[in-house]
Amino acid sequence: MSQFWDFVAFEFGESYGRVLVNDLSLTGVGGRTAQEALHEGRDPREVWLALCEAAEVPPERWHGRDKPSARAAARAAESSPRVSPWPAEWPH
Repeated sequence: MSQFWDFVAFEFGESYGRVLVNDLSLTGVGGRTAQEALHEGRDPREVWLALCEAAEVPPERWHGRDKPSARAAARAAESSPRVSPWPAEWPH
């Protein structure tokens, strides 16, 4: 559930996010607000996706903003220089 609130705060900001969660009717969860749907036990992921759709969040951000794909993350890791966690010289 905390990931739901993290996504809401990141996408909309904490204050506006709470307004949307409490007031916006979501067709994806039967016309309920996100708060009502969560209170009824709906899956937070389902509620988040319904909120994204209703608030017209671009689909590329429905799974988290600026979250690289696994392939992009692997390419970035391969191209970055490796840095040793050990000091270059040990104290004497």
